[in-house]
Amino acid sequence: MKLEQELKKEIQIALKAVFDVEEDVVLQATRKEFEGNYTYVFFPLVKSLRKSPVEIGKILGEQLIGNSNLIAGYNVIQGFLNIVLKPTVWLGVLKEINEDENWGQLTNKNEPILVEFSSPNTNKPLHLGHLRNNFLGDSVSKILAASGLDVTKACLVNDRGIHICKSMLAYQKFGENETPESAGLKGDHFVGKYYVKFDQALKLEIQELVNQGIDAEVAAKTAPIMQEVAEMLLKWEENDPEIKALWAKMNQWVYDGFSKTYTNLGIEFDKTYYESDTYLLGKEVVEQGLSQNVFFQKPDSSVWIDLKAEKLDEKLVLRKDGTSVYITQDLGTTDLKFKDFPAKRSIWVVGNEQDYHFNVLFAIMKKLGRDYADGCFHLSYGMVDLPSGKMKSREGTVVDADDLLAEMIETAKNRTLELGKVNDFDEAERETLYKMLALGALKYFLLKVDPKKRMLFNPEESIDFQGNTGPFIQYTHARIASIQRRVNDLNLDLKTIPQVEANAIENDLIYLIAQFPKAIEEAANSYSPAVMAQYVYDLAKTFNQFYNEVSILKAENEELMKFRAIISKMTSKTIKAAMQMLGIDVPERM
Repeated sequence: MKLEQELKKEIQIALKAVFDVEEDVVLQATRKEFEGNYTYVFFPLVKSLRKSPVEIGKILGEQLIGNSNLIAGYNVIQGFLNIVLKPTVWLGVLKEINEDENWGQLTNKNEPILVEFSSPNTNKPLHLGHLRNNFLGDSVSKILAASGLDVTKACLVNDRGIHICKSMLAYQKFGENETPESAGLKGDHFVGKYYVKFDQALKLEIQELVNQGIDAEVAAKTAPIMQEVAEMLLKWEENDPEIKALWAKMNQWVYDGFSKTYTNLGIEFDKTYYESDTYLLGKEVVEQGLSQNVFFQKPDSSVWIDLKAEKLDEKLVLRKDGTSVYITQDLGTTDLKFKDFPAKRSIWVVGNEQDYHFNVLFAIMKKLGRDYADGCFHLSYGMVDLPSGKMKSREGTVVDADDLLAEMIETAKNRTLELGKVNDFDEAERETLYKMLALGALKYFLLKVDPKKRMLFNPEESIDFQGNTGPFIQYTHARIASIQRRVNDLNLDLKTIPQVEANAIENDLIYLIAQFPKAIEEAANSYSPAVMAQYVYDLAKTFNQFYNEVSILKAENEELMKFRAIISKMTSKTIKAAMQMLGIDVPERM
């Protein structure tokens, strides 16, 4: 923003004039408990100038007051110079924002970047944990795009492997030709049911072996059903026609189910990769690594890499029977992604239980000499817990994504009807609003927490129309939209900024709107939608304070009405753009 650039320049000139110091000036927002708009931290100068912080701050502040067209006052707190800008400055800022047709979109950097997220397994439906993954990946993608990067959203479907064979084997044993249609289930729910059945059968066999005096750990590995599933995976890799046909049929059931869920969640991808297409590429990478002595083969023919120097120990990259492990297909897929989309950076949005896996993957790529290795980043996020504890897919103790969304929509409906906010809506408008509020509540609650933190999901709290929630921000936008409709009826000129004297809350609101580009950059640099969530909440909260303190449509005069209408308009535009970066739509009326 031009204001910050001008302010930095004035501080640099002042530093040169009074202390003969030249340095880059970094500004930060003044903390709320102190008077001021911007703060310059000059503490590092104390030692070199041999003056007290108070003395340095006072000399610099007085120099700025006497020579600046921007600064109205200052205060010094230790090594911090808090700067108060003149009221007229904010009129110029509002003019700049009001005339920016691309508000909320930073300059294009012409830099491609890949974001891989979702990455579901085709043996179960999406659950609450997947929701945090999908919402994080989608929001980070949108924020990076707004920051000026060329983003490709990718999804790797884990459609093969031992876990997929577990559902297949259970269906072979217990399915009796049942189908999703005959069972009245979505395809992904149907296949997930057999994943649970496998676990139940395995536990029975383990218990039988334990009763025979076999150690529990040994029993878990040697149970007959585990031997069968290992044999099925080997047959799959040998292209056994019967096994491949069953695999294709069950996967299609899951894809049909996933498609409905993604559509309901508003999630889409630019490119979808399938592990079944890439795991052989990984084997080629293993062969290449063996020839380069990056990998080594043990006497049982399994292939490993020694990463003890990287404090990662030894890692298996190919089983002794030649079948792939997770890291195998990731080696091939990573190469393929960077070949398909030449980019400097690639982000994997995956839970923190896979931290070790990605440390290994990136270390291997460096040892293989891949030029893209330094651009690989694991966006590691914490798990989502419920009041009842941790979820387990194989035991069927998960919160299903479809069921959760349906419950959220019902809760949004009940809360909205209680508040009487849709009395003049037709049925279609009501249903659209209920879903918008439900998704807004769900996405905002899961995104407002820093990705690295483990979190507890509380559905009742998330749907509240007060406090730090999606519906509160959505309602604020609807409130402004209502004002805008009434302003439009008056045919006011909102292109020219009236020359009025803004009060404190108006200046605060303009300042906060002006911080939007900085919030985008911070959220993009940290890969954290939580930064954007906090920003848009602060903006909505400040607007409501503004709304309660001043009259917009009954302002003292028309110029003041125009001024406040413009502030409201830009607040609305900023809230909408910020919420869209979180993947959340905002209503025009409620």
